[in-house]
Amino acid sequence: MEGARWSGAARPLRIQIALSPSQPDDHVTPLPAVAVTATTGVLRGVVRVRANQSYTDAARSAGMRPFILPVLAPEDADAMLEGMQGLILTGGEDVDPAHFGAPPDPKLGVVHAGRDAFEIALVHAAQRRRLPTLAICRGIQVANVALGGTLIQDIPSARPDALAHESGLARSARAHAVSVTAGSRLARALGAESLTVNSFHHQSLDRVAEGLDVAALAPDGIIEGVEWTRDDWWMLGVQWHPEELVGTPEPWDRALFASLASNIDPR
Repeated sequence: MEGARWSGAARPLRIQIALSPSQPDDHVTPLPAVAVTATTGVLRGVVRVRANQSYTDAARSAGMRPFILPVLAPEDADAMLEGMQGLILTGGEDVDPAHFGAPPDPKLGVVHAGRDAFEIALVHAAQRRRLPTLAICRGIQVANVALGGTLIQDIPSARPDALAHESGLARSARAHAVSVTAGSRLARALGAESLTVNSFHHQSLDRVAEGLDVAALAPDGIIEGVEWTRDDWWMLGVQWHPEELVGTPEPWDRALFASLASNIDPR
């Protein structure tokens, strides 16, 4: 057109490509989703959610898909288990004795009020949902307290003749023996009635909650394992750290995670 001028500015080119929605591969076996609890801590000046990688590695090696749960309000616990097919309660801080009506012992370590409240609610939600649950170290303590039990706040103070359960050894070092009740669910999960375990705790179970049975003991009588007594909920708790031992030659700890995976409803 006469008099028209090109401004030198090109209109943006828009290309639209219709993409088909992603379809699941029928040949891939879906991995069950398992929730893994975490704590919080300050790292480089920022509060962060964190969990040891050994938990997620152990879960994945057993054929599960681990999802880290942040510490949230107790009223969020049930919703956070939506879509989950299992729960792993992990280790960490001491449990506040206020939750079982006891004054704090002078040797009580660091507590995490928010984590205590959230994980106690998680235990109740998992029980209502009949969600297979593996409780590890602090996890067995939280589960016992949530269900109405109590804790020894400091083993050396309360049981001076006990073994050194804060072993100071490497995390993959087996520190002491454990005897497992013959015929128990825990014995079947481990594939053994006698084993050796690592040890990194100064608290332990005292009065065991109604609905739980003692399934394993250390040589000094400290409780090392419990299980839910009825068939309506698969729940095992151990006082040691099996996630740190799945790479050792002994099969017991790998078998424990495999048992959690095998008891998950495939849906």
